[in-house]
Amino acid sequence: MESVERGAGFDSLPVPLHSLLIMPPRARSAWFRTLGQLVLILLASAALGLAIGRPWPAITLAALGVVAWHYWRLRRVLLRLTARQRLAPPRSEGVWNELDRLLYRSQSEMRARKKRLIEMLRAYRAAAAALPDAIVVVERNSQRIQWFNEAAATLFGLRYPRDLGAPLAQRLQPLTLSHWLAAGRNAEALEVASPWTPGATLSLRLIPYSENLWLLIARDVSRLLHLEQMRRDFVANVSHELRTPLTVVHGYLDMLDPEEHPDWAPMLAEMQRQSQRMTQLVEDLLTLSRLESQDSLPEETVAMAPMLATLRREAQALSQGRHEIAVEDSAGVDLWGSNKELHSAFSNLVSNAVRYTPAGGSIRIRFHREPGGGAALEVADSGYGIPAAHLPRITERFYRVSNSRSRESGGTGLGLSIVKHVLNLHQARLGIASEVGRGSTFSCHFGAERVRPRDEFALSPAEALP
Repeated sequence: MESVERGAGFDSLPVPLHSLLIMPPRARSAWFRTLGQLVLILLASAALGLAIGRPWPAITLAALGVVAWHYWRLRRVLLRLTARQRLAPPRSEGVWNELDRLLYRSQSEMRARKKRLIEMLRAYRAAAAALPDAIVVVERNSQRIQWFNEAAATLFGLRYPRDLGAPLAQRLQPLTLSHWLAAGRNAEALEVASPWTPGATLSLRLIPYSENLWLLIARDVSRLLHLEQMRRDFVANVSHELRTPLTVVHGYLDMLDPEEHPDWAPMLAEMQRQSQRMTQLVEDLLTLSRLESQDSLPEETVAMAPMLATLRREAQALSQGRHEIAVEDSAGVDLWGSNKELHSAFSNLVSNAVRYTPAGGSIRIRFHREPGGGAALEVADSGYGIPAAHLPRITERFYRVSNSRSRESGGTGLGLSIVKHVLNLHQARLGIASEVGRGSTFSCHFGAERVRPRDEFALSPAEALP
């Protein structure tokens, strides 16, 4: 009984009725027309069989003919699919003709979509080929060249189709890129002299844009470097030329006695203050230009105990007793680098902390070890703090968080730029943590290669820090 009830349901039919109901009207009409033709053929064969006295053989032959015709139509569809032919469907009615029509429409839509994709691909390829920067598509595992644009042929000397599929490091053999390519997505931008164009400098970047492909982008930055060098020379020359007139002005101001002209005393004091500020600005510009023009510094062992003692004395002299100053030396090691430049960087951080901390605040200078064998010097204050929006640009030259406060403190806006350049020359980094109203912490992080055991004959921390 259960099987009978299930047989009466829609799902037991060869084509469920609810499936017919959701068909498009044209497909549903073609399906019913084909079923009607099948019923008419079977009825006609049954009538013919009754007329000759053998109905079942006639019905069987008619059914076999219908099956053979359907198999023949199925064979035509399969041949069209395997041959990828796109033939216009006939105008007759029936389920097979409707299938031909739907297949033709699907093929047309697929061809149109493929055509649009090819046009987009050609447009992107043409845009990449027209870029002035060299672009090379590299396979990640084998590091072989998959594609490159015309600029790559000019900057790298690549040739099409000779270099397609060739190892990138082998084709760019004058450049030592093996270790740089091995870094993968962690590879930093690399500037190298071009062996193909004398006097040119290339900036290389490696960008992974899929799991299996990398994008090597190269740009000729010779003009930019030339302009940068011109800017450095201009700043250095102007700063050097300003030294003499500033010295003369400062000397004449020192010769003027405010007691002889009491009315001029405020103006003379302001002129002396501004001339000293301009002198400091010129000195900082010259220092920054000198650091930018150097690739390395003369290095020696920097005794940190005397360095911390000097920083403490400078902080106390600048503070004039308005701040609480504490120095902590828990590292027990020295550094390897330029004593003069490191003192300049540390002194800039200490003077900034004093300038931007209100009276009654605290300043802490701490030298300690770090995981991995490195060491760090921190200068923490309880001053005004720096808004988070300014932190990414705080080391730019002349960048000021508050212009009025900087003028009042007498800063030049170049101190942190000098600190950053000094640390870069020591393969160190500058860390900045700040919160408005709670102070700032500037830290200089040195790697293990910059750490040296402390000299036994140097001043101990207790002797160096009274």
